[in-house]
Amino acid sequence: MALTIEPIDPAAPAFGGEVSGIDLTRPLSRADAAAVDAGMDQYGVLVFHDQDITDAQQIAFSTTLGPLEVKKRPGNIRKASESRLGAGIGDLSNLDKNGKIISAEDRQWFFKLGDRLWHSDSSYAVVPAKYSLLSGRVVPSWGGRTEFADMRAAYDALDARTKAEVEDLICEHSLLYSRGAIGFSEFTPEEVELFRPVLQRLVRIHPSSGRKSLFLSSHAGTIVGWTIPEARSFLRDLTEHATQREFVYSHSWKQHDLVMWDNRSTMHRARRFDRTEVRDMRRTTLAGDAPTVEQVDA
Repeated sequence: MALTIEPIDPAAPAFGGEVSGIDLTRPLSRADAAAVDAGMDQYGVLVFHDQDITDAQQIAFSTTLGPLEVKKRPGNIRKASESRLGAGIGDLSNLDKNGKIISAEDRQWFFKLGDRLWHSDSSYAVVPAKYSLLSGRVVPSWGGRTEFADMRAAYDALDARTKAEVEDLICEHSLLYSRGAIGFSEFTPEEVELFRPVLQRLVRIHPSSGRKSLFLSSHAGTIVGWTIPEARSFLRDLTEHATQREFVYSHSWKQHDLVMWDNRSTMHRARRFDRTEVRDMRRTTLAGDAPTVEQVDA
């Protein structure tokens, strides 16, 4: 059966594609890898159903599409010794290293709650991530959706004056900003240093399609040259604009779904779920292309 990609919602055919005719437990052909890349350029988000894969198979599929991201600075407060998964797999579950549900009073749980804010993966890194691939190994009976916003469409819908205003703006991104937004501010001096802000353009140009998009995230805490109150007010307005229902796809997870998205053209957030149930989600992340501040508007 040949690989095919169809719009998830025919009423919104430009954002979100459903992939069929592929088995991620098997090696990916060059033709299929090219089709997946083309689908990502077109849809921004791709959904693969019924993919009962291992960590090794998820890594194999991911690396067919590009190298895994290797972070120079961590994206969480969990130490390597506390991880329950091997190298290359990010643990987005509500489980500790022993496979038990994390306590509601655990510092790591507080930190994870920041994922419920709209964000783009690794925007707090000098070179932000390319693709993220999330596998639903165990899903709760209620809640736990992941929502995605099309930042290309959000940019296109801006009025001409706002497009001109945002064109050359540079923002500072840091995990300190996103976690501070939910009231988590108890960082160690070492963590404050690790999470020091990086610069990102507010308008990105996709290297494949050439389309412009807004590069927003809860990690964005200020705009270079602006006062913090004015910057945060403006960024909040832009986020409200970019996350209107017409720009959003909300994914309701089924066990063994794999969803991948392009961080260069989307933003996403996790939604609430019954925290007394296991939610075992595992992510691989592909390395980004280059720092956004180096992009050239051709």
